[in-house]
Amino acid sequence: MIYIYHDYAGTHTTSLAAAYHLKQLPQSERKLTRDEILNVNYFNKLTRKDFGKLLYHGEDEEGNSVYTIGCKRDKLAVPAMKELTLVLKGKFHFNEKIIFSHTSPTVPLPMSFGGFFSRGLKIDFIGVPLLVLGAQQCCDNIYRLVENTKQVGRTSFNEQVITLENKMFK
Repeated sequence: MIYIYHDYAGTHTTSLAAAYHLKQLPQSERKLTRDEILNVNYFNKLTRKDFGKLLYHGEDEEGNSVYTIGCKRDKLAVPAMKELTLVLKGKFHFNEKIIFSHTSPTVPLPMSFGGFFSRGLKIDFIGVPLLVLGAQQCCDNIYRLVENTKQVGRTSFNEQVITLENKMFK
């Protein structure tokens, strides 16, 4: 199985989701510390040139690959990837289930502003504290989103490509 967490920039909630998925963060709904957040791979480290790139984060305990991607505002990116996957599955007969899980519904306002200041304007002394605050506000939602995503992966037997919008985590 392949898990792909996606959002606007692919560097904040997606990185946290991948870290939870791979058990690189405490497996609970407790608030993360500043150091735990800032030490997550790719967290607040990606730039504009990284939009649209699938980033491999590792393999989970069941041997499933975990990726992230920043899609910007392009609402067609994930449906296009899904369609391409279905074409490739039909042509090359591979049976890997792929789950796209949207992390944007978990983003609180401080994280949006923090990303804008830090990644957009390169003003880290304002952006990073807002990103940390935002991550602390939403880490429990991200943890639950990841647990839900993994559960869907384990229980959806008939579907080969699944897209989760995760609107219940707003």
